[in-house]
Amino acid sequence: MGLSASSPSIALPASVSEKPQTAPSECPMHQKNMEGCPVHMKSGSSPDENQNFAVPAHQERAYEYVECPVKSNVHEKIDPSNMMPPPNQVPSPDQPFPLSTVREESSIPRAASEKKWVYPSEQMFWNAMLRKGWRWKDDDLKPEDMSNIIKLHNQNNEQAWKEILKWEALHARECPCGPALIRFGGKAKEYSPRARIRSWMGYELPFDRHDWVVDRCGTEVRYVIDYYDGGEVDKNYQFTILDVRPAFDSFSAVWDRMKVAWWRWTS
Repeated sequence: MGLSASSPSIALPASVSEKPQTAPSECPMHQKNMEGCPVHMKSGSSPDENQNFAVPAHQERAYEYVECPVKSNVHEKIDPSNMMPPPNQVPSPDQPFPLSTVREESSIPRAASEKKWVYPSEQMFWNAMLRKGWRWKDDDLKPEDMSNIIKLHNQNNEQAWKEILKWEALHARECPCGPALIRFGGKAKEYSPRARIRSWMGYELPFDRHDWVVDRCGTEVRYVIDYYDGGEVDKNYQFTILDVRPAFDSFSAVWDRMKVAWWRWTS
């Protein structure tokens, strides 16, 4: 999904068990029909035909690289039009070691689609860091470090979505099908007003910030996510403390935050 390279590189013990991957919907074991939520789809159109929201380029062929237990060559798929993999899956010219091109399916629904968002591979993350100006020669990076970075990145996004769902539970009646993610963007250098106020009070600034826009059954809602360093990495690859809340873009968002603040104060 996101290609933010702001997560610190943290070496994890080899004894930590890997997070099990969920087989994608294209696998034979998931061939049962899945009906889309009527409020997310145009009548008479399939999810793939309903393009209310632009599909990011890095998601168009994502499922070709999601490992399916019964398809051993899934990560070897190439574009039949030019017999080449996507550019972001090609190793860089001076890359010191090979990296995996396998991608993991997230639990986050993609707006106007029955598919979910798919996380970047190790190779995609590496290429993204190079585009941001990082150079591997500046760090003593090993292949296992990239694997750990991917796990940390994915876990951060999964945790962020869980926090968003807690807020969206306030609107379960108006959107019984639940929200879906439309788009997201990193704003590491644009501190939110809340983060700045906290820093004036002596607290640390977040090391990253994302804005996620979700589809609440036809209504776009923006969430602000501040990422704070939580210290040691736990067994689930979680080390970040997340501050997730709806942006002050509407009266509904203001009311939600007032209600939650009151509940926290009186609980």
